Amino acid sequence: MKNPATPCAGPLSRRGFLKIGALALGSVGAAGLLPWRLLASDGSGSGPDTSVIFIWLPGGPPHMETYDMKPDAPAEYRGDFRPIKTVVPGIEICEHLPLHARVADRFALIRSIAHEFADHGGGHKKFLTGRDPLSPVDFVTDYPMVGSVVARMRQDRSVGVPNYIAGVDNGRQGIDVFSFGAAYLGPATHPFMVVGDPATPTFQVKNVGMNPELQGRLHDRVELLTRFDKPAIGVDTDGSQAALGGIRQRALGLLTTDAARRAFDLNLEPAKTRERFGMHVWGQRALLARRLVEAGASFVTMVMENPYQSGVPFLKQGTYNWDSHAVNCHIFDDARARLPYYDRAISALIEDLYDRGLDKKVLLIVTGEFGRTPRITYAKGTQTGVDQPGRDHWPQAMSVLVSGGGFRMGQVIGSTTARGETPRDRPLTPNDLWATMFTHLGIDWKNTSFLDHNGRPMPILDSGQEIAELG
Repeated sequence: MKNPATPCAGPLSRRGFLKIGALALGSVGAAGLLPWRLLASDGSGSGPDTSVIFIWLPGGPPHMETYDMKPDAPAEYRGDFRPIKTVVPGIEICEHLPLHARVADRFALIRSIAHEFADHGGGHKKFLTGRDPLSPVDFVTDYPMVGSVVARMRQDRSVGVPNYIAGVDNGRQGIDVFSFGAAYLGPATHPFMVVGDPATPTFQVKNVGMNPELQGRLHDRVELLTRFDKPAIGVDTDGSQAALGGIRQRALGLLTTDAARRAFDLNLEPAKTRERFGMHVWGQRALLARRLVEAGASFVTMVMENPYQSGVPFLKQGTYNWDSHAVNCHIFDDARARLPYYDRAISALIEDLYDRGLDKKVLLIVTGEFGRTPRITYAKGTQTGVDQPGRDHWPQAMSVLVSGGGFRMGQVIGSTTARGETPRDRPLTPNDLWATMFTHLGIDWKNTSFLDHNGRPMPILDSGQEIAELG
């Protein structure tokens, strides 16, 4: 395991790698599509009408400045913030999450998930795939990100919107930026990327909808292209042509039907609703996620990374993601700046899901790749040039918020030691979280395997159990 105290600059973009435009016709002919075969369940059938919203907080949010306060710990551990009571007796959270406190009966906090990979790359891969990565660094996955597994298992669902969608900042849409790779499941299971700030008036989702005249031209060109795609000799023995055809049909669906255009159009929401989420990149991504699962998307990832957007000036002592090393930021000043946007977006999303009757259909998961060191460190800030407090990488303890899914809310599952260092009771792993999620989606994760690049059967998860406390 890497030394958790090693400073870093956060996840780096691999701009030269495959961009996620698999649903756009300009990229459907890209090389590298690999055939796959499902060994157990064939993934067909409609399955339950359930969905997941996955809010990803890259860099590693501090558990002791959010959901796992330690007010009785020594000052060098507890930090500057204090806990506040919530509507659920006995549950306390950070004072800078007052809107969360009002809806605590509608979420559950898991405080005892942990793993052993302290590098961002290793942490991303471990958490998002449920497997120990072959390399503890870099962001290229050896195993499929769980969203790609969902996309593969639900590939036959046709609801007018993509089954798997990810919202990211412009320049962060490379598949390896956040370890969103599909590994041996192939690019056909990559997410449809929604790039940019949906709070801006000029925000537009590409490759969704077109006018009738262009639709006619498109169908003519696709018909011609399909004839060129047919193998010159023999049959499609490896399944690659079938995979290419599936990608093309999904792309056509987005371009020629109205359902996707409407689902992505935030202007169809009342102004009051948009303002409740916050006219900020994070708030509008949260609202967009609700619209997409309501329209039938199976797995929607929204990345909440950089709060200094949508007209919010960059804080000199702040940092673009949640990687709150002292060299990167003043952790408390940065948290004071970012937590209000986060608080508003997440609490509004929870309220909205419940108020619209989506709390059984939709499971909301909010997390980063790990927590932060319980003991505060000090270093000279790269931007400020003065000593400032921070916390380093700490996979030994972290907090995860879940909401909805028809589960029991208003509870805390597990705990950490008095100084927030390691799980004290009910130790869990990322796989336990994913086992719970797959079960919610009706995916038989215990009995389903895929063939990897070497033809070996690989189960969806190699360990894990549903979190029984959630019910």
